[in-house]
Amino acid sequence: MLTILLHSQHLVNLSLLIPIFGILLPVLIIFIVFFYESKNKKNKYNALIEVSKNIKDSDEVKDLLNSFRQGKKSNTDYRKTGLVTIFTGVGLAAFDYYGLRTDIVFGVGLLVMFIGVGQMIAGYVYPNQADEINNAVESFEKK
Repeated sequence: MLTILLHSQHLVNLSLLIPIFGILLPVLIIFIVFFYESKNKKNKYNALIEVSKNIKDSDEVKDLLNSFRQGKKSNTDYRKTGLVTIFTGVGLAAFDYYGLRTDIVFGVGLLVMFIGVGQMIAGYVYPNQADEINNAVESFEKK
């Protein structure tokens, strides 16, 4: 009986580790992401310095600096993401209507669907490539 009691005490102590790991694991993942992101930025700027040492034309150095400052802009097309979001909402609503038969998931599906409709409207109202076209035209006119 004493061994069972000691064994159950040991399991209680081990069961406390699960929430501790549950809290610490996302913190560890975020730390790893920030560590590698800062390492990547440092390597990018070191490469920029090495390349700029070999370039003689100041206009090329300015263009290189501008490309590193702006970084990679994600070319989000609101029409495409809106269409995907609409059909995600339709899928959620259909899953609830034909499978679960609860009104909660159906309402969430409709909410997601209408968010997609808003994204599609935003994609037609606010075109996303105007800045990129203007920059290309300006750089062509310089030459």
